[in-house]
Amino acid sequence: MTTLRYSAATHTGLRRKINEDSILSLPEQRIWVVSDGMGGHEAGDFASQTVTETIAALPPDLAPADAMQALRQAILQSHDTIRAEALRRGGAVIGATVVALLVANGHFVVFWAGDSRLYRFRDGGIELLTADHSVAGELVAAGALTWDEAEQHPQSNAITRAVGVGDALDLDKLRGEIRRGDRFLLCSDGLTKYAGFEVLRRAVTGKPMETVCDALIQIALRGGGGDNISAIVVDCL
Repeated sequence: MTTLRYSAATHTGLRRKINEDSILSLPEQRIWVVSDGMGGHEAGDFASQTVTETIAALPPDLAPADAMQALRQAILQSHDTIRAEALRRGGAVIGATVVALLVANGHFVVFWAGDSRLYRFRDGGIELLTADHSVAGELVAAGALTWDEAEQHPQSNAITRAVGVGDALDLDKLRGEIRRGDRFLLCSDGLTKYAGFEVLRRAVTGKPMETVCDALIQIALRGGGGDNISAIVVDCL
């Protein structure tokens, strides 16, 4: 079985009063989650905490295939919980992004909705494994922008999919093999708007696990810290 190490950090940033990001590390279940409450909307912190708390309640001893299905169902359940709360509040728009990583049996699976991201660092390179559900992300898919350019787009914060928004949640999934030495980064857009691919590659590749997440937070703070910032780094040893 692959040995895993991780570190995690979250920060309110320099301009927000509340941290609407929620992060979750379940190393025994090999699950890690970043959820970003929708900025500017009511109760973003409630939405992101609903996502992580629902996942945290998963049974601890599930087989890998069952854990994958349970993780997906937990995210869908949190969608229904958030929608119900929005209706209780008179139809307020309440939502959150999610990126959730599960590692088991030499493979990984990631579920996501919104613009929180999963990167993989392998053999000195960096690869974005998720695709933002956002107006800017659609321009990237059309070939009009690069991902780094998308972070500077005027509508970079306009997401097109979120947990708790809409009748049914369209949750994306990607599976793949892991190799010894792979390093994964889950993060909210409070980091990526200040750190493009090359900045992330230099900041994450080969850096000590004990300090890498704090270093990422500092990059975003030095850039302006305009949003909540969250990062989780997972090593496959």
